[in-house]
Amino acid sequence: MKEACHSRSLADRLNVLGDHLPTLIKSLRGIERECLRSTAEGALALSPHHAALGSALTHELITTDYSESLLEFVTPPQTSPSDVLQALDEAHRFAYSKIGSEQLWSSSMPCELPSEEEIPIAEYGSSSLGKLKHAYRKGLALRYGRTMQCIAGIHYNFSAAENLWELLGKAGDYGDEARNHQSVAYMALIRNFQRYGWLLLYLFGATPAVDVKFLRGRSHQLERLDAETLFLPFATSLRMSDLGYQSFAQAAIAPDFDSLAGYVDALRMAIETPYPPYMSIGTHVNGEWSQLNTNLLQIENEYYSSIRPKRVPLHGERALDALSARGIQYVEVRCLDVNPFLPLGVDSTQLRFLDAFLLYCALEHSASLTQAECREASVNFLSVAKEGRKMHLPLQRLGRTIELQAWAGELLARIEPIADLLDRAHGGEEHRQALAGQQAKVQDSRLTPSALVLATMVERGAGFHGFSLHQTVKHAEYFRSRPLDPERQHAF
Repeated sequence: MKEACHSRSLADRLNVLGDHLPTLIKSLRGIERECLRSTAEGALALSPHHAALGSALTHELITTDYSESLLEFVTPPQTSPSDVLQALDEAHRFAYSKIGSEQLWSSSMPCELPSEEEIPIAEYGSSSLGKLKHAYRKGLALRYGRTMQCIAGIHYNFSAAENLWELLGKAGDYGDEARNHQSVAYMALIRNFQRYGWLLLYLFGATPAVDVKFLRGRSHQLERLDAETLFLPFATSLRMSDLGYQSFAQAAIAPDFDSLAGYVDALRMAIETPYPPYMSIGTHVNGEWSQLNTNLLQIENEYYSSIRPKRVPLHGERALDALSARGIQYVEVRCLDVNPFLPLGVDSTQLRFLDAFLLYCALEHSASLTQAECREASVNFLSVAKEGRKMHLPLQRLGRTIELQAWAGELLARIEPIADLLDRAHGGEEHRQALAGQQAKVQDSRLTPSALVLATMVERGAGFHGFSLHQTVKHAEYFRSRPLDPERQHAF
């Protein structure tokens, strides 16, 4: 696949889109929100996935992720952020009508967990697909542990209208082959997301603290907030730090973000490359599947990244084959914490900023990522996750040091004309207002969700568990007080 052509500036591209505003209204977005079912006391609910919620294997809107106890709500793609949130809200209200006294945990970091062995792995029935999904999750438990798999997040799926890429492709921005315009553009977006994704951790990270039991005796460099809570004073997202999804096997994978073909080839190689520690275990224990294979990855979805190129596969088709055959359809942003102050974990202000940020990543100049830049991006991401609110935090940009606030201010200034363009397309000032809210956070870190979480814990005299349980109960009351009408209940 040809490299993107970057002869046109961001301003030039915005001028092209300014003459085709209806194209911007056709962008699609969707949310996958994960959350643990907990007891009224804030312990993991060990009950099976409630049959009244529908089949976890086949229900399009409500399923499970790693564990029987880890619900996942999936919204259909929508052209409006408000419609996405309405769909997510209805799914929560339906779930609360079926789970009895259980509750949906309000934080990304887990509630009180039982022993590793007692955390239930998701079951999907006796069909071949159901057995495969269960075996895959047994492999995840073997490779990463069950506790880590109980961390929840918000995944944001985004796609611009296909004719947007056609417009820019005709202007010479994305190579000569029309069928490649969209995939080349999305790979450009992904490269820039690698460079600038740390900004989302600062603005929306909401996990500065964890329950002490979560670490299960592992060594750490966290500080004690109280007898039950560990934290870092300037952390934004411990979920996305080295406390989260870590793997020596995955560290050996070197994805290629310069082209879709290179990205696919790198993941195929990982799926086909044996990894000695997994080989020593084998695929079966006592006659039962313990993992799908003994390679670096069991399947492509095991590869953990802050953003993924995606294509909805046909029935029986593998995800990588779908990407190879028909190109990138949308991107999935995976580095967003659940905001414990919001019943849905996310709101329209965040979604509108994400739209502007992702369009910026797609439209801004996006050169190939050098190995040095990839290393810088990884270091910046970890630094912001653990120390993002630290005054004058140094980040690395093309071999030079720049303070987080200065770089964040530059990025938000570059995003401003995109927010203006989106407001012209949609009417109103909501994107500009969303941007202004993020500018305020950069000027005052006390306004960030991570800072507010710690401040609220201190104000209430509550640790992580007490704070999260309080928010959980509050949100449960909010959803239970608003039952669905019979027609919507029946639809679910």
